[in-house]
Amino acid sequence: MLTRTFDCTREGERAEGLDEAAAAIRRGDLVVLPTDTVYGVGADAFSPAAVEALLAAKGRDRSMPVPVLVSSAAMLDALVDQMPDEARALSERFWPGALTLVVKHTSHLVWDLGDSKGTVAVRMPDNEIALDLISRTGPLAVSSANRSGHPPATTMMDARLQLGAAVAVYLDGGESKEAVASSIVDVTAPTARLLRLGALSAETLRAVTPELTDEW
Repeated sequence: MLTRTFDCTREGERAEGLDEAAAAIRRGDLVVLPTDTVYGVGADAFSPAAVEALLAAKGRDRSMPVPVLVSSAAMLDALVDQMPDEARALSERFWPGALTLVVKHTSHLVWDLGDSKGTVAVRMPDNEIALDLISRTGPLAVSSANRSGHPPATTMMDARLQLGAAVAVYLDGGESKEAVASSIVDVTAPTARLLRLGALSAETLRAVTPELTDEW
């Protein structure tokens, strides 16, 4: 597979790169993209073959389902039957940003993100390149752009050295501003649970959800 790299810090190259990345996603190929945390490797969330290719590229099994990135509240609402009040409050306060919410996805969705047991980890990243790409493709299955067990990629080159020709298009947005992964909150139970401490502290999250419990 031909691999192409685009410097998205240059306006003209960014436009071409986004076009090529969207086309690659539609073909079922993988794309590396910058986010507001670390670089991610993305695939069509509704293509089981593409998600399987993503897991294979990372060297990861199905026991850790792939999160999904969205670019708007409307896109989120299409994935979720009913957003709990706590989840809605958290998304309104911290999105776009470094918060991942684990929610129950709507039952009619035809996708396979791994052994998710009816849930999906969803986030809206605070990065214009990522949001622009997602607005063109729809929801993207995105995981950190590194081999499992290796450090997350904070530059496009970090990602390319680890994933190589498994990825069709690399979008270079410069070095990540925040090298810490997102915080993960599970809102599928009556009380929200903090599953991973990341860029947002427990205290910051409890300003919105005071009953938040710690699970990491």
